[in-house]
Amino acid sequence: EKFLLIERSKHKTVGAIQELSEALGIAYIETIEAFDHSNIQGTNPVSAMVVYKDGKPERKAYRKYKIKTVEGSHEFATTQEVIRRRYTRLLREQKPLPDLILMDGGKIQVRAAKEVLEDELGLVIPVAGMVKDNKHRTASLLFNDELVELDPRSQAFHLVQRIQDEVHRFAITFHRELRGKRAMSSVLNGVKGLGKKKISALIERFKDISGIAKATKE
Repeated sequence: EKFLLIERSKHKTVGAIQELSEALGIAYIETIEAFDHSNIQGTNPVSAMVVYKDGKPERKAYRKYKIKTVEGSHEFATTQEVIRRRYTRLLREQKPLPDLILMDGGKIQVRAAKEVLEDELGLVIPVAGMVKDNKHRTASLLFNDELVELDPRSQAFHLVQRIQDEVHRFAITFHRELRGKRAMSSVLNGVKGLGKKKISALIERFKDISGIAKATKE
């Protein structure tokens, strides 16, 4: 039973990577970095990145980005800012680059990412878009301006689906966390005698207004 579990795990991870590599015509894809943006109702735009190595999530390598140069919902500009920040830093720190970049989206996100990578940074890293169907589920990959259909029963398809769900979850969680902190901060700004440092300390310690309300005076 133990050996069967190990075999199944390898099939879901390394096996899935091999299938994906063949489908895209790339040598073994060891490291995948995937990006998604979140800006519900155009507020607090953020991006998130997840990393998968040999088909498994590397949670310590996940990154969150507060968007600095874009107001509201602008997929192209947001993608360019995040890609620029991520890979300029990797180059500066001389750290390994991924074998594949996955963008949650289609032509807009892929073109934006490639423009920064190739035209600004001189990097050649394969970029694919995770395209959803009308039910908002993973449908195919946009790669080299062509749709690559993955067999829905294949391990490669399930891996891409897991990555898409994970990066979406990570981005949404970060966005909600940031929005909650901003809402709490605006409430506390109206309290006489509270400065920025004290407000930050209260948010960090109590997380929300109900936490402060339940706290003792001490």
